[in-house]
Amino acid sequence: MSRPSQKTLQQRLADGVLIGAEGYVFELERRGYVKAGPFVPEVILDEPDALRQLHREFLRAGSDVMVALTYYAHRDKLRDVGRGDDLEAMNRQAVRIANEIAAEGDALVAGNICNTWSYDPELPVASGAVVRAQYEEQLGWAAEEGVDFVIAETNDYVGEALIGLEVCQSLGLPAMVTFASVQPTTTYDGYAYVKACQVLADHGATIVGLNCSRGPETMLPLLEAIRSSVDIAVAAQPVPYRTTQATPAFEALEADGRHVFPIELEPYQCTRFEMADFARRARDVGVDYIGICCGGGPHHVRAMAEALGRETPASRYSPAIELHPVLGTPRGDANLMNSWSAGG
Repeated sequence: MSRPSQKTLQQRLADGVLIGAEGYVFELERRGYVKAGPFVPEVILDEPDALRQLHREFLRAGSDVMVALTYYAHRDKLRDVGRGDDLEAMNRQAVRIANEIAAEGDALVAGNICNTWSYDPELPVASGAVVRAQYEEQLGWAAEEGVDFVIAETNDYVGEALIGLEVCQSLGLPAMVTFASVQPTTTYDGYAYVKACQVLADHGATIVGLNCSRGPETMLPLLEAIRSSVDIAVAAQPVPYRTTQATPAFEALEADGRHVFPIELEPYQCTRFEMADFARRARDVGVDYIGICCGGGPHHVRAMAEALGRETPASRYSPAIELHPVLGTPRGDANLMNSWSAGG
């Protein structure tokens, strides 16, 4: 079928940095359309206009890619919430909606697969067959509906990531493969994150990198090491939360001795200015695909796009604090706004 974008992924990468926007399930959960816990995107069929609106907000904020909301829309997860019969309809509808909104702004469309919770490195053949079947179902429908490339993300195992890449290649789809860096130094099957990205690059991925789990400060050092170790495009989609060297992944953040993931994370939320700063720093170390993951909102994406020199449709409504009746001044040159501009 015809594509919404006239340029391929590779052509867009050659033109400069691509901006991505994810975090759909977290944002839709905040809006009341996804259940925290299973995080299955039932919204695709139950409230499709809510999904359309979020796609449109990310597009207006500057995202170059509309990601089909098929994260956790695989057979095992749908069975857990009693929606197994909706598997094909949910996957096809997600891609159709992504295509519909992408055409409003000439964005690329990405199919999406993720960690399945089915892969077992101790039983790679048997568990790998289960994973492969799930990916073949999802991506077969995505290919039929039309996508520009696939984001295979939040991988914990190199073995599972390679299966996803192989399925993409069998369908002739470029793949962006990213790892969730939950553990301090290695994937769950023992590969250092730099090595994991090298393996996927050597096997033909178009883009490799990291997504989710780490916030800007704990993802950047790994990104620099990955960038210096592979000859292909590198992707970075951190969560907008303040993780630290002591707690590099947001899943382990605590307050009063208890874990706050996934629905008490607000005290750790990064501001739009912090995410704008991350976008600039990631660009400066040579990252090619700069985005955001769980917890991200359109205001973060707009700030990141503007930090990279873009003027987006949503920039019409970027802050003008100098016009505030209290914070501004009669001359419209608020000191507060000046200090914000200097920092972000």
